Parts: sequence; C-alpha cells; structure tokens
Amino acid sequence: MVKYQGNMMSLRKFVAGNWKMNGTGENLAEVRAIAEGAAGYSSVDCALCLPATLIERAVRAAPGFAIGGQDMHQAASGAHTGSISASMLVDCGATLTIVGHSERREEQHESDAQIRAKAETAIAAGLQVIVCVGESDSVRGAGQAVATVAAQLDSSLPQSEGAAAQLAVAYEPIWAIGTGKVPSIGDIGEMHAALRQRLIRAYGEAGRSVRILYGGSVKAANAAEIFAVPDVDGALVGGASLKAVEFVPIVVAANPADG
Repeated sequence: MVKYQGNMMSLRKFVAGNWKMNGTGENLAEVRAIAEGAAGYSSVDCALCLPATLIERAVRAAPGFAIGGQDMHQAASGAHTGSISASMLVDCGATLTIVGHSERREEQHESDAQIRAKAETAIAAGLQVIVCVGESDSVRGAGQAVATVAAQLDSSLPQSEGAAAQLAVAYEPIWAIGTGKVPSIGDIGEMHAALRQRLIRAYGEAGRSVRILYGGSVKAANAAEIFAVPDVDGALVGGASLKAVEFVPIVVAANPADG
C-alpha cells in the first residue's frame, strides 16, 4: 500500500467526456446542452472529446467550450492514411486530445513509446493532452495493478520542455470501463497517490500541478465520493458524457460548492 497524504496543492477539477465512436450532426444539440449546463460551474474545467467528424461543428455550436479529439498520429504529416494530425485538430478548433486510451492500446496495439511520441507532438502543436493509463482485470487480480500502471505512466509521459503544464493523466482500470464496476475508494486512492509520486519524480514540483483524472463507470451517483479522494482531480467520462442530463450532474459533483 502506498503511504501518501495527497497533493498539498488544491487543483481545479477537470471533467472531460469521451464520446468514443458515437455521435453525428444530430447530437450537436447535446453538445450545446452540456456546454450551457457546465457554464454555471465556472470553478470546474469541462471538455468534450468528440469524433473527428464533429469537432469543427461542435466548436461552432458551443463557442468558448473546450472541444478535443480522441487520438492523433505522432507524425506532423505524411503518408498515414486514415490518421489525423495535431495540426489538423488545431485547425478544426480543438484545444486538447486524448492519447493512449486503453481501447487504442488494445485494439490498435499502441505502445507506451508511441503514446509518448503522440503526447509530445500534441504539446508541440499547442494542444492540452490527456494521457491514459490502466490495468486489466487479470493484472489487478494478481496484485500487480500499482506497479504495472506506474511503469506504464513512466514510459508514456512526454519529456518535452514544459510538458507538465499541458498535461493531464487519466487512470482508467480497463475492467471498469463501461462495465458498471468501480474500484474501491481505497484502491483509487492508492493508485492516484502512486501516480502523483511518479509525476513528481518525472517533473519535479511541476508534477504536483498535473491533474490526475479517474475514469471507468463514473456516474452522477458515484462522482462526489470519487472526487473526494485525495489526488482525484477530475474524471474522464465515457457513456455518461453522451447526454447532458447524465454528464452535467458529474460536473456539479466536481464543483467545490456542491461536490
């Protein structure tokens, strides 16, 4: 068990939605509704990471609201059919991107080195980056969750100058994504404490300002309890981010006056 009392620095909560392969033009009304609902909680940073086909339209539909991508290629340009570059995301109006989501790591066999390269390319283009890490059910069952995820983070972190200022880390246990299962509060706290220590080791004092998000079956019903855990600085939300009626209450739970 990691013995850690939590980050002494109070960080603004950050709640980001990941729509994954969901959403067409008819869903822009939900983007607007989420943006309008989140606007009432100015002490919480909020964003939606959308399919590439929706980014530009979402930026127009919800001016001033943070819209991001879900992935990007590590190369600036070139012969990479079907891929999207960091500059393309910026050109669409995106301000952030996810890299290293477990569904990319598993389905597309992305390595830690590839994810680090993506993060560094994104940061160089001026994008904020959410780097995802997480363990499988078998790793958790073998008692190797903390060691495995910490090593994964070490190998995935961008090393470019000033990277910490543009970075968030999302801990998403693979076995909790979309399953309704959630780790115990103690397990979440232990993992986030370990990740904070790794961030400080990598970036020095700047590592204290990197927000660590929890992801994996986050809902309005459990968000407040999760946000109360030391070093849980927000959430990366999947299915519950598709509808304003489900996502905005998570933002409310992250608000210091209400959470």
